[in-house]
Amino acid sequence: MNVIAVIPARGGSVGLPGKNVKPLNGVPLVGRAVLAAVGSKLVSQCYVSSDAHEILDVAASFGATGITRPAEISGPTASSESALIHALEEVERTTGKLPDILVFLQCTSPFTTAEHIDAVVSKLMEEQAASAFSAVEDHGFIWQIAEDGSAAGITHDHNKPRQRRQDMTPRYRETGAIYAMRVADFMARGNRFCGKTVLVPIDTPPLKSTRPRIGRLPRLMPVFMIRTAQFPGTRSRHLSRISTVFTRMTA
Repeated sequence: MNVIAVIPARGGSVGLPGKNVKPLNGVPLVGRAVLAAVGSKLVSQCYVSSDAHEILDVAASFGATGITRPAEISGPTASSESALIHALEEVERTTGKLPDILVFLQCTSPFTTAEHIDAVVSKLMEEQAASAFSAVEDHGFIWQIAEDGSAAGITHDHNKPRQRRQDMTPRYRETGAIYAMRVADFMARGNRFCGKTVLVPIDTPPLKSTRPRIGRLPRLMPVFMIRTAQFPGTRSRHLSRISTVFTRMTA
């Protein structure tokens, strides 16, 4: 079973310019994603797709193979799927065949580990699923504004007594960090959810450091992880904040 990882990392970013090469505890975001992929027991090759030579150079220094992404699929409206499909086509062109499983990783989830990746890929294979993704349990009460302007519960019936968390049916939210797909199904549908899909609950890993003050950072991570998972459009803004805090703490 041939498994590869692809990390889309375009050069342009409206929210945080150059975010993919910004360091977090001394390691660029793209480098962190590459290190997780190359540390996986199941991933045989890691590719980074980008329109920026700087990103490709940094990724190569951490062990990734670069794929130059065309400008027409590198803009802010381009989908991740378009980058993944292009990357797979390039892999087939250069190696003569497509892989069996594609792992899609994102630079903006800097605390992904090799173990997380292996868990998602293993679940995909064990369940004979077409796709799998990383998720975290979510006990949040989500609301929306109804047509009459009043607040209406989405994940709960607000007209009934509030349930205790332990009595609620477990719910999960995508982390946006890891997706795995069987390549044949993905290429046929062009969607990361390309058939039977399974979720894999993961925990945010502890941050190891010899510096005492770094122990404060994990308390900030729930904010970062929740914000970026619930509101993908704010990922860059919150990443900028957490990166700034981290830089100050490690100075």
